[in-house]
Amino acid sequence: MSRLLRWLIPLSAVPVLALLAYGFRTDPRDVPSPLVGRPAAAFALTTFAGEPVSLDGLRGKVVVLNFWASWCYPACYEEAPVLERGWQQWRERGVVVLGVDIQDTEDKARKFMDQFRITFPNAPDTTGRVSIDYGVYGVPETFFIDRRGYIRSKHVGAVTEAVFRAAVERLLAEPSEPRAGG
Repeated sequence: MSRLLRWLIPLSAVPVLALLAYGFRTDPRDVPSPLVGRPAAAFALTTFAGEPVSLDGLRGKVVVLNFWASWCYPACYEEAPVLERGWQQWRERGVVVLGVDIQDTEDKARKFMDQFRITFPNAPDTTGRVSIDYGVYGVPETFFIDRRGYIRSKHVGAVTEAVFRAAVERLLAEPSEPRAGG
């Protein structure tokens, strides 16, 4: 019996090690969000410029909702110019880029926005409620929301020009009226 126990204990570790090895090979950005295809959570914030902004007020527009922080380096620093260029290029076609700054100080957030000459609306999520409602577990995370207010895709990590363009063009190509049956 002691011989069996001597082999049983090391062998019981094999499934655990295999599961860990699989987990380390899996990219957390590939984990699908359960929010995709569902209505985006409503929120109302006040931008750094002192203006109210709400998701309901953006209905009828394609919304690129980006969660970021000034301490998020290098990813947020890489995507900031991409988001600003996207805002400049697409806003006349009904696209709104909206930044939500999380777990940050106002001074550092403003310095970040100044550094990248950010002109799209940005608001602090001072209570953390919006980031919780969207299931944000790190920054940057970006949600692409259609004109009806449904989350259509989520991107974890720095948004690239290609990711931005593909998501926005796909959403702008859709009819603005609700689909039959939904």
